[in-house]
Amino acid sequence: MFTENLLARYLKEEPYKIVLEHSRYVANLSLEIADRLSLLGNDRQFIEEAAMLHDIGVSQVYAPSLGLYGANPYIMHGVLGRQILENEGYPLHGLVSERHTGVGLTVEDILSQNLPLPERDMTPVSLSEEIICFADLFYSKNPGRLGERKTVEKIRKKLLFFGEKKVAVFDAWLKKYYFE
Repeated sequence: MFTENLLARYLKEEPYKIVLEHSRYVANLSLEIADRLSLLGNDRQFIEEAAMLHDIGVSQVYAPSLGLYGANPYIMHGVLGRQILENEGYPLHGLVSERHTGVGLTVEDILSQNLPLPERDMTPVSLSEEIICFADLFYSKNPGRLGERKTVEKIRKKLLFFGEKKVAVFDAWLKKYYFE
């Protein structure tokens, strides 16, 4: 699959393995949701590809726990991923990368938290973006816990730190997409 080759161009050794495994879990859950929604063909293919590439931007961040020693803070990995994917000729995949952090970042989030990000809305817009963003919430890139699916309660608790609005977005997605 071209996504694995593209990841391998930007990530090496252990970081590649971590991001690849994490992305496979996110892609698998995203495809389960796509199947539940009866999405077919190009939609399903795009979801799989974009889920596999959503974290490519971590290749340029500083995250020693993942073996990454880039110059940028971790919060920038979505924006950096968009740049990489646009440069590679995948602008729609790039939008997924930029919009997948948490339940998305608003201009208000960026300003109020003084985040080193462009002042623009980075929340999921398309169905594919929402599905991948939602699925990503269930899996971490913690090397010891890649395959552990987080509980709904754990996700809510983490999102609550960023406000009730974030939890409300997650709860709305939960009604649309979640199943066990």
